[in-house]
Amino acid sequence: MNACDYQSFADTWERRATIRTRPRRTLENDDKLIYPLSRQPLVLSDTFQRECPQQRDFVLVQTLYKFINDVVIFETEIVDKTARNIAKQRFAVPFPFACRYDAMTVVIDEDYHALVAMDFMQQTIALTGIEPIALPTQIELSRAIPAAVAGVPEPLRDAVELICVAIAEHTVTNDVAAFAKDTTVKQSIKHLMADHLLDEGRHSGFWSRLVRIYWQGASEADRAQIARVLPVFIGQYLTHEIHAAFDIHLIEQLEIGASIKHALKQEVGALTYPVGRRHPLITNILRLFTNSSMLDSACVRHALADYLP
Repeated sequence: MNACDYQSFADTWERRATIRTRPRRTLENDDKLIYPLSRQPLVLSDTFQRECPQQRDFVLVQTLYKFINDVVIFETEIVDKTARNIAKQRFAVPFPFACRYDAMTVVIDEDYHALVAMDFMQQTIALTGIEPIALPTQIELSRAIPAAVAGVPEPLRDAVELICVAIAEHTVTNDVAAFAKDTTVKQSIKHLMADHLLDEGRHSGFWSRLVRIYWQGASEADRAQIARVLPVFIGQYLTHEIHAAFDIHLIEQLEIGASIKHALKQEVGALTYPVGRRHPLITNILRLFTNSSMLDSACVRHALADYLP
C-alpha cells in the first residue's frame, strides 16, 4: 500500500464511533465481579484463598483502578500524542490528508475512552467506598517507547514511535477483547470493554496501514536501523515489571500478617511470562509485522528470530 491507496474510515467513524453512538455506562450494585478473577492471579493463589479470601473484593477493585489508570495513561499520553502529531503535520513521516483526518478521529476516540474510564473509576469509588491506593505514573510503554526511539538517529525516531504505537494498539485490542468476553463480571463493565473494543478494532487497522505506507517507502538502510531496535522495544514492553510492583504494593495494603504477605509476594513473583516466542502477546505483535509487510524484510526476520515460530 502506498499513500495514494489509503482509504479513510471517516464514514464508518461517523456511524459507529462510541463517542457518537454509546450511552453512559452505569455501574450496577449486584453480585457480579467488578474485575475478572482470571486477570488477577493474586486472588487465585493458594495462600490468598487460604489466609485472606475475604479481601478478594478489595484486591479486585484496586486492580480495576490500576487497569483504568493504565488506560488513561495509554490513551492520553501515548496514543493521543502520536496521533495528534500526525494529524497536525508535526510528524517527521509525512501522510496525506485522509490519514491525518483519521488520526484526529483517533485522538477524539482515545480521549473519550480516557474520560469514560475516569467516570467509571468515580462510580466505583462511590459504590464501594474503596479509595484507590497509590497508582503507577507509568505503564510499560512509557519506558519501552523511549528506549527504542533512543536507539536510532533523529530522522528515524518518529518512524520508530509510529511502529511502537501500532504494536501496542494491536496488543491492547486483544487484551480488551478477552476482558469483554468474561461472563463473571458486571454487565456494565462488559459493555464498557465492548465499546472500547469497537473503536480499537478500527484503530489497529489504521495504525497497521500507516506502518505499511511508511515501511514500503523506507530505504533498506533505514529499515535495518529500525529492525535493530525492535527487540529492545519488545523486551521492555513485555517485562511486566510495573504491574508486578503494583501487586507487591497492593499486598502491603492487605490486613494480614507479615509472614502471609511474604508468602503472597513469593507466589506473585513466580507468575511471570518469559519474554520470548511463548509470550501470549507475541502472536498479536507478529500479526502487525505481517499485516504491515515489515516481516517481509530480512532484517526484521533476523532481528525477531527469538520470537518467530
